[in-house]
Amino acid sequence: MLDVRRLHLLRELHRRGTIAAVAEALTFTASAVSQQLGVLEREAGVPLLERSGRRVVLTPAGRSLVAHADAVLNRLEQAVAELAGARDGIGGPLRIGTFPSGGHTIVPAALAELARRHPALEPMVREIDSARVSDGLRAGELDVALVHDYDFVPATPDTTVDEVPLLEEPMYLVTCAGSDATTTGTTADAARGDTLAALLGPRAEVPWITARDGTTGHAMAVRACQAAGFQPRIRHQVNDFRTVLALVAAGQGAGFVPEMAALPSPAGVELTELPLFRRSKVAFRAGGGAHPAIAAFVAAATTAVGRMAGS
Repeated sequence: MLDVRRLHLLRELHRRGTIAAVAEALTFTASAVSQQLGVLEREAGVPLLERSGRRVVLTPAGRSLVAHADAVLNRLEQAVAELAGARDGIGGPLRIGTFPSGGHTIVPAALAELARRHPALEPMVREIDSARVSDGLRAGELDVALVHDYDFVPATPDTTVDEVPLLEEPMYLVTCAGSDATTTGTTADAARGDTLAALLGPRAEVPWITARDGTTGHAMAVRACQAAGFQPRIRHQVNDFRTVLALVAAGQGAGFVPEMAALPSPAGVELTELPLFRRSKVAFRAGGGAHPAIAAFVAAATTAVGRMAGS
């Protein structure tokens, strides 16, 4: 009989690439992970791993077993959700991940809605980049999370995570009003239909403010500028869009912000709507969408976004 905990380790090795990364993510020692994977090989009766230089890679049998592990763990999440639904009321901890702009817009309103509907629920919020959410969900560090992806940085298909769409919003170019790089009369309305090259090209030589390296926001900014025909000269790297707006107002360069974070904007900045979009979603472990606490958060976040759109 294959042990489901060892199947989980094999799946994490497939996703993370090294035994050391699996050990760090799941708070094991590397030797313990290796030992458990060795036991799983003996249970399976065929080689699941092979050495490739200093790395360990999965054999075809190992990759096939990972696909079955996805299905098994999905069903276990469904079972947990069904058992939770059999209890009276919704309560206990709910570990929520969020990206920064969602943390100061969607999340507070969603938590207020949760407190009103389910006062026994204990939400715990943790800021995390969307690129790391699936790892956090699989490791059990998070139960549910707000995530986003951008044009130029689409989400990578992930069979271990389910998502519910929340919001699609345009991105805005933010420039210092009155600067030499600001095109006179370029407004949100006038910009509609223009290409990225036409909108970003005049700012090719100015400094840029982007999110930090390794984030989806950073990749989006760089690829958008490249699509407009230039490599951005990045001066500042910050993840908080409010800081981006403040730095632009101080004449420190140009940047990108989504509609959610664009208003209200400080005096001295000009916003230009771009043909570029960000999509926000709620993510949770595959099979877990029927869990009462997760369903409650999805409903609360949906209500929060609806009220934002109507305000």
